[in-house]
This record gives sequence, C-alpha cells and structure tokens, in this order.
Amino acid sequence: MIKGVMFDFSGTLFRSEPTEDWLRAVVSEAGQDMGEDELAACGARLEEVGAMPGGPPPRRLPPALTVLWSERDLSAERHRAAYTALALQASLPSPELAGALYDRHRMPTAWRPYPDTESTLKELRRRGVSVAVVSNIGWDIRPVFRDHGVDHLVTAYLLSYEQGTQKPDPVLFQTACDRLDLAPDDVLMVGDDPTADGGAVALGCKVHLVDHLPVDRRPAALAAVLALLD
Repeated sequence: MIKGVMFDFSGTLFRSEPTEDWLRAVVSEAGQDMGEDELAACGARLEEVGAMPGGPPPRRLPPALTVLWSERDLSAERHRAAYTALALQASLPSPELAGALYDRHRMPTAWRPYPDTESTLKELRRRGVSVAVVSNIGWDIRPVFRDHGVDHLVTAYLLSYEQGTQKPDPVLFQTACDRLDLAPDDVLMVGDDPTADGGAVALGCKVHLVDHLPVDRRPAALAAVLALLD
C-alpha cells in the first residue's frame, strides 16, 4: 500500500516558462530593445546551449564545462556558474543578461504548475498520503510552491544542493523516506527522468514516470498517480 509519494519538481509538478517569454521578460526589465525576430533567434540559441534551467539540456556541452555541468546541482554556486556560462555561449546582446536570465528563472512567476498539480496534491492530502519533493536543483524552490498556493500540501523538501548529493543517489531518496517516516516500499517516486528518478528503485520504492512536456501539451498525467493508490 502506498503511504507516501515523492515528486520531482521540474517537468513533473511545475514547468519553466517558454524560453522566449523568459528572455523577453529579462530584456524588458533591462530596458533593451529587441525585435521579435531577434528575440526568437536568441531564444533558439539559448535552447541549443541548454542555458535555461528546466529547459532542454545542452545539445553540445563545451568540454571546459563538463565537470561543472555534472556537479551543478550540488551547490548554489555551481548551479549559477554552470547556467550563466552556458548563457554566455548564446551570443547574448549584452553579457550582463546572463546573470539576469539566471535570476529570472528563480522567480516564482517563471514557473507554471501543470493543470493537475494542485488537484493531485489536494487529493493526496485528503487521503492522508504524505508528500515529499525530491529535486536535483541549485536554489530554494519553496517560494514557487508558496506563490502558487500548494506549499501547505508538501510535507518535506529534499533539494540536492542542500543535501550535498543528487539523484539517482539512493541516499537522497532514503532521506526523503525518513522525513516522511515511511519505509521505502511504502513510497512511490514520481518523476520525468528514468535515470535520476529511477534511482529510487534501488531502495525498493515504486517509480512512476511522466512526460516532461509544456504545460499546455501534457494531459492529466498525475491522475495516474492516484490510480496507483487505488
């Protein structure tokens, strides 16, 4: 019987805003003038280099960033350094936009919950099922949950940069189970990455995968989580 659920953050419960919206907001705040064609082209370059946290990974990772990229979720400093370095690969109109883009992605308004996020979390709470968010991340995502009114539905947050380890390390999942005061075989892990989130299997947790799709293109994927509890 499932008594607790661990959720990934990005691509599972929330999705980052579209790349062009992300860039447009930063350019506007900086008072810079970019035409729509130029903005679209720059947005495409940012996606190609993987500069947007929560967006597509780099298509070609510069060799000099290989180690930093692999360790980006282990500290706030490495996370910022990795993504700003990638943004600088995108031929931005001005270099200072790299830091502004990073700051923008940490704002709650830059994240959108999937349509079934709140309803699923509320139903789990109604059923007495504990919830933990387990994320490979380099910054505090709690304000995102608070801003969207679902923080009270989460029992614990296990963030890689705070724990000093990252998925698929079983230690992170075990710590989450301990926070929920549950045995691993009573806990379901829900995420979008078969490698990272699939690491919970080593502890005996069940794993359910969802598609990392834009908010308006993913059906009620989390409804399947509730079905697994029935």
